[in-house]
Amino acid sequence: MERQDEMNGNENNEPNGSGREGLESKSAQGENSPHEQADDFNFLQEKIKERPIDKKKLLRRTMITASLAVLFGVLACLSFLLLEPVLNNWLYPEEEAEVVTFPQEQEEMLPEDMLTEGNTTQTGQEEEQEQSDADAANEEETEPEIPLQGYMEQYEELYKVYREISSSMVTVTALHSDVDWFNNTYQSEGTTAGVIIANNNRELLILSHRTALSDAESIQVTFCNGVYADASIKKYDVNTDLAVLAVDLKYLESPTLDYVSVAKLGSSAASGLIGTPVAALGNLFGYSDNVCYGIVTSKDNNVELADNQYKLVTTDIYAGENPSGILVNLSGEVIGIIDNSYNNSDTKNLLSAIGISELKGMITKLSNGEDLPYLGIYAQDITAQVRTELGLPQGAYIFDIDMDSPAMLNGMQKGDIIVQIGTQEIRSASDYMNALRNAEIDKNLRIVVQRASVDSYEEMTFNVQPEILE
Repeated sequence: MERQDEMNGNENNEPNGSGREGLESKSAQGENSPHEQADDFNFLQEKIKERPIDKKKLLRRTMITASLAVLFGVLACLSFLLLEPVLNNWLYPEEEAEVVTFPQEQEEMLPEDMLTEGNTTQTGQEEEQEQSDADAANEEETEPEIPLQGYMEQYEELYKVYREISSSMVTVTALHSDVDWFNNTYQSEGTTAGVIIANNNRELLILSHRTALSDAESIQVTFCNGVYADASIKKYDVNTDLAVLAVDLKYLESPTLDYVSVAKLGSSAASGLIGTPVAALGNLFGYSDNVCYGIVTSKDNNVELADNQYKLVTTDIYAGENPSGILVNLSGEVIGIIDNSYNNSDTKNLLSAIGISELKGMITKLSNGEDLPYLGIYAQDITAQVRTELGLPQGAYIFDIDMDSPAMLNGMQKGDIIVQIGTQEIRSASDYMNALRNAEIDKNLRIVVQRASVDSYEEMTFNVQPEILE
């Protein structure tokens, strides 16, 4: 039994010994094997994964953001459109444009009336003459006589006329963008002369020729003091090639407005105009600010245009090929707008102008932004002698008519005599032109004519709607 216990005791002690040896062996191996030690802590390592993207949520947020941006833009635009006129009127208040009117000319005084008026003032003039003679007699010292003094004084007076009217003259420049052979863009210019004809408290209105301004990208007006401003065509007349330009007053400073002046429109229908001295101002030789002096050689040459008839005033002033500007009398009044396109071939360089008296009605409508009615009729007066010899009725005789014009398309013909328009009786070509000028473009015009038949004239009525000639 003791022997057996010892054997059992030895057997029981062996595992304990082997266990300690095993731990020591493992400890020794642990110190010598780092890979085995790392494997023991694998349960402490974590792997961080990115959060998955929710595409639907991202799309929804994007659409909401875009919608809010569009809504903000629409509200901003509406706010600007609604508030911009209010702010503009508050910052730059504008006065209402006045209606431009040019007074009608007074009839000339008859010789007998002049004689009567002369008798009433003769006594006063005699007294003034006696007083002036007495003053001259009392002068002790006299100035020495200067050779050609009268000639010098004459040109001094002409120069005063030029200085007075020059503040109304402007240079109108049309700017174009062109391309050269090397595909380089450059600015080209075309110039013409203009004259200030009105100030309606909102704009300066300038009369000028339109041909030099056709196809212009921008129009620039240079005043006599060197200040320039942008301008736009308000209205124009195709027949005469005249246009009214507008320069907004808010772009001009007070010194410029005080420096420039509005030209006075005179009369080209006066009986004593032929042989009187005149001055021509403008672009006479291809460059601006020219002046020439001369005399009027004629004023009764007719310029026949559709629905209009003008007088051509000719002078002995030599000018360039395409002059532009104005013709003024010694009182500084405009009596004509220079235009050499109606000259004869043998007088193409002698300066001519369309009479201002016949232009006033057209200029009035253009200045107020109104269109000119067009029927396409060329009319002239019938003299009393012709009416008596041929038995013609009194009215405006149609000697020509434009093809495809409103008048022709409605049945009117050459040879018709216009005797009534609306309720107005027509007795001359000027009556017809005045009646048409006052007509409305969008309404039919009742025109009564006398048309020749086999043995007499028959009355015919036409309803014609005027158009705008472009």
